Amino acid sequence: MKVEKKGTGLFYRLLWIAGMALFYLLLMSASRLGLIYYAAGSGQGINSYWASMWMGLHYDLREVGILALFLLLFSSIPYFSPFTHARSRNYWLFFLGIINVGAVLFYIIDFIHFDYLYQRFNAATLNLLEDTQTSFTMLWQTYPLIRLTILVIGLSWGMLWLQNRFLSYCMKQNASGSRKAHPMFFVFFVLLCSIGIYGKLGQYPLRWSDAFSLGNERSAQLALNPFQSFFSSLDYRHINYDLNSTQATYKQMADYLGVDCKDAAVLNYNRTIKAANTSLPAPNIVLVICESFSAYKSSMWGNHLNPTPFFDTLCSQGIFFDHCFTPHFGTARGVWSTLTGLPDVLLENTASRNPLLVDQHCLINDFTDYHKYYFIGGSASWANIKGLLLNNIDSLKLYEGNDFKDVPKLDVWGISDKNLFLQANQILAREKKPFFAVIQTADNHRPYTIPKEDRAEFTDVTLPDDSLHKYGYQRNNELNAFRFTDFCFKKFIEAARKEKYFANTIFVFVGDHGIRGNAGTMFPNAWTNNGLTSFHVPLLFYAPAFLNAARYPQNCSQLDVLPTLAGLAHIGYINTGLGQDLLKADRPAANTAFIIDHDARSIGLVSGNYFFSRNLSSGTKSLVSIINNEPIVQNAYTDSLEKALNSLNDAFYETSKYLLFHNKKPAKAKP
Repeated sequence: MKVEKKGTGLFYRLLWIAGMALFYLLLMSASRLGLIYYAAGSGQGINSYWASMWMGLHYDLREVGILALFLLLFSSIPYFSPFTHARSRNYWLFFLGIINVGAVLFYIIDFIHFDYLYQRFNAATLNLLEDTQTSFTMLWQTYPLIRLTILVIGLSWGMLWLQNRFLSYCMKQNASGSRKAHPMFFVFFVLLCSIGIYGKLGQYPLRWSDAFSLGNERSAQLALNPFQSFFSSLDYRHINYDLNSTQATYKQMADYLGVDCKDAAVLNYNRTIKAANTSLPAPNIVLVICESFSAYKSSMWGNHLNPTPFFDTLCSQGIFFDHCFTPHFGTARGVWSTLTGLPDVLLENTASRNPLLVDQHCLINDFTDYHKYYFIGGSASWANIKGLLLNNIDSLKLYEGNDFKDVPKLDVWGISDKNLFLQANQILAREKKPFFAVIQTADNHRPYTIPKEDRAEFTDVTLPDDSLHKYGYQRNNELNAFRFTDFCFKKFIEAARKEKYFANTIFVFVGDHGIRGNAGTMFPNAWTNNGLTSFHVPLLFYAPAFLNAARYPQNCSQLDVLPTLAGLAHIGYINTGLGQDLLKADRPAANTAFIIDHDARSIGLVSGNYFFSRNLSSGTKSLVSIINNEPIVQNAYTDSLEKALNSLNDAFYETSKYLLFHNKKPAKAKP
């Protein structure tokens, strides 16, 4: 490979770009250090934020890496390179001047924003532009805008002066031809920038949610930079709620939930639940969120392919709810609703990906004397679930696939579910205190991988297509993956039964979502025609030592899982979500589950023997039976029922939108 000719500019062009990247990196680090110093209180306790500084360096490297590649790309065009076309120097100085003004402005606004809200600058601030006059008056009366403007101009000009001097030096040295560069320098530089942009080693790139691995929200906010915070939230700035609609539906929703102190002015939805019996020993909790555990595809409703015989046996020995629905389709949304007690009603993206919604109340924290665990076979960076977990569950011990060093990775979703269960069992068996553990499975999902190590015990079945289609399956690998899920459940329970913790543990299994498909004759037509197969999942509470077996046909939801567990554990808690204790005899509402179909853009209620839905785009309403194929006869009763369900349906939707933004962790301790 040839070495560049004298004065062609590669060496000094790379030197100039590297210098610019280092220049901005130092300024960004200095800005973060200043903010940390301010946040720590004039330097007191500043040592506790060095982890924020280190994490923040990764976010800063991403921004300067993007800038460096941009400079490299355009300076590679001879006409735009100051090293081959001297006049282009003015273009670059103009461009850098714009960058400087923008960067200084971003950081000053970021400091003001953090000072006011203890959050980094995000796109929601742009909503202030909708009332420009009022917002400007508030800023004018609060901050020294004239001095800040002078500061922006002064700092930007000073930065540009230094950049001009450095560019002049590089151009002068290049003209002398004193240094040459091998073309591989170019490749190495691009690779270095790419690593900085990706941000970390792992399956997923660096995301805003990774900052919350620092253990608390203040440290996470200090680790972020305003560019990361702003552009990560830009797609969400128009996502909001309608306050008037929320207030209009408040009374109905407050009555439905049984709110303690109804207050339409402050929109209070809190319910204080006192501990039922504090003398009983605290049970351990293992909550299994099961990937694609669709009801009509499993054995508990008589599917003749019998894919889940072991789980069917567990259901006959525990408290089984056979009409449980997820509020929506999708794993990220399923995890969200289970942990927060709120439906994810965002239409354009998942709530877990929205940085503005990262602060949420989770009832797991009301299990105050418990150690908390979350086990996932892959990475929790997926869908930014890590931010939801680490920011909202106190002292959570998060185990991801890479934490299990001696277990091989199976596929894109990490280690196999069987190994995940067995690893979790080993960790929980060593616990001396009560624990609340969440295990999230993944194998019942494409690519439907079954480990070679389990082939000796687990044997595939091969069935003709007509048999598969008749009972809800498209292919044999889908059926075998479902069967393998049952195999993993069996291995887990068999291992757990050998441990001391088993006798005092409540195991909970709930599907993260169902799968849209043809339920055939296994369910009435509405389940297929109205897409209920996407939302219908098993819900099992299994603790043979102290829970009597029962099967409940009432409609319920993922939202109800944590309140029901709190009731079974006899703890007091504050419920700020929309779920209820399913086993509480005097609960104010029952037999109803809210559903939002993001694909069809419709909202609905499964209530009693009916499913009511309304399309958000067209306004079209539908009322169908879920117990038979008889058409709904329009009469006074069904008209009244449709009107009542339409009203409650809207109340669920408007309240859910509002609470996504107003379900923050409570400041006071639980009762």
